[in-house]
Amino acid sequence: MEKHSILILFLAFSLSLLQGNLASDAGSPDGSEQWGYVEVRPKAHLFWWLYKSPCRVANSSTPWPTILWLQGGPGGSGVAFGNFLEIGPLDSNLNPRNSTWLHKADLLFVDSPVATGFSYVEDNGLVVRTDEEAANDLTALLKELFNGDENLQKSPLYIFAESYGGKFAATLGVYALKAIEAGELKMQLGGVALGDSWISPEHFVLTWGPLLKDLSRMNNRGLNISNSLALQIQQQLAQGKFVDATSTWSDLENVILDNSNNVDFYNFMLDYENDPVIGTSTERSKKGVSTDRYSRYLETRYFPSTGSNAGSSNLYDLMNGPVRIKLKIIPENVTWGGQGRLVFPALVDDFMKPRIQEVDELLAKGIRVIVYNGQLDLICSTKGAEAWVGWVEEFSETGTYSFVLQE
Repeated sequence: MEKHSILILFLAFSLSLLQGNLASDAGSPDGSEQWGYVEVRPKAHLFWWLYKSPCRVANSSTPWPTILWLQGGPGGSGVAFGNFLEIGPLDSNLNPRNSTWLHKADLLFVDSPVATGFSYVEDNGLVVRTDEEAANDLTALLKELFNGDENLQKSPLYIFAESYGGKFAATLGVYALKAIEAGELKMQLGGVALGDSWISPEHFVLTWGPLLKDLSRMNNRGLNISNSLALQIQQQLAQGKFVDATSTWSDLENVILDNSNNVDFYNFMLDYENDPVIGTSTERSKKGVSTDRYSRYLETRYFPSTGSNAGSSNLYDLMNGPVRIKLKIIPENVTWGGQGRLVFPALVDDFMKPRIQEVDELLAKGIRVIVYNGQLDLICSTKGAEAWVGWVEEFSETGTYSFVLQE
C-alpha cells in the first residue's frame, strides 16, 4: 500500500489583480463567479460561492484544481473569513488582495454548517449536531454542484480546512469518497489539507501546560492545574462523557489565561488582551469566551480595533451591506451571522471527539492528506499535531518534509 508523507508547509500564492465589481445576481456577468443556495435537507440551506481563476490553463496536462475552503469555529463563515480575510481575490475593503489562492486554483467557499454566515435553517432544530451530519450536508451540496457540471467534474477537488474545519474536512473526505465509489457523486477527490486542525482535541490540550511552561509563560502551579484538567478531559473522553469534556475544556482555557498573563491562543508570543491586533479592550466572560474566540480573532485580525466590537461590526457591515447587495439572492429574513449562535451549542457533544480514524481511512484508500501547522499556535499546537499524527497508522512509517518560505 502506498505510504503518504506528512507535509508541514506554508502555502503562498502570487499576486492576481482582479476586478472588484459588486453588481450581479446569481453570478458575475463574465461568468467568473457563481453563487447560490442548495437545500441540503428540507428547510436547511447551505450558501456557496465559486470563483473561477483567470489563470486557468485550458489545455494543461495537469487538471486545474478546485479548492473547497472550510472555516473553523465551529460556526466561522468561509464566505466571509476565508474569502475576504484570508485567501480570496478581494480583501475586506473590496480591493484586490496582494496575494490570492485564486492564482493557482478555482475557489469554492461554503458557509458550513447550516446556520453559519448566509446559510440558514427554517427551523432551529435542523442545525447539525455531529460532524457526520455536517459532512452529509456538504456531500449533498457537492452532488448538486458537480453532477451537472462537466467542467467541475474535470477539476480535482482539494478540501482545505482551518481549525475545527479540519474535523469537517476529514469527515467530508470520507463521505464524499463513499458517494464517488457508489456512483452518486461525479467528482475527483484530489486530497485533503488540514491546517492547524482540531483533529484530536485530547492530544492538543495535553500540550498546553507543558508548552507554556517551556516558554516560561507559566509557573509550576499553573502547570499542575492545567495538567490536572487536561488529564480529566482525557478520562472523560475515554468514558464517553463528551459534553463534560467540552465543559472541562472551557475551564482549562480559562485556567490557561489566568496563569499565563492572558496568552493569545493563536500566537503564544503575544498576550491575548494586549494583542495589538485584538486590542486591549477585549472582554471575556468565563464560559463564553472559548466558543467564539476564533471568529472574533479573525474579525479583529483584519479590522483595526478601536473598541471591543470594532472588528465584528465592520465585518457585519461588509457582509450585510455591499456583499449582500451584490449577491441579490439572500432571503429578506436572513442576516449574515444571524443564526451563528446556534452552531456551537448544537455540536457540544461532538466538539471534543477525535477524527483520527477518518484521516486513516482516507490514506488507506489512497487519498493524499496534507497536515500543516503554524508554529506559534497554542490551541492547535504543533506539538499536539505531531502527537495525533503518530496515532495515524498510515503515517507511522513515513518521513516529514519541511517547506520554508524565503521572504
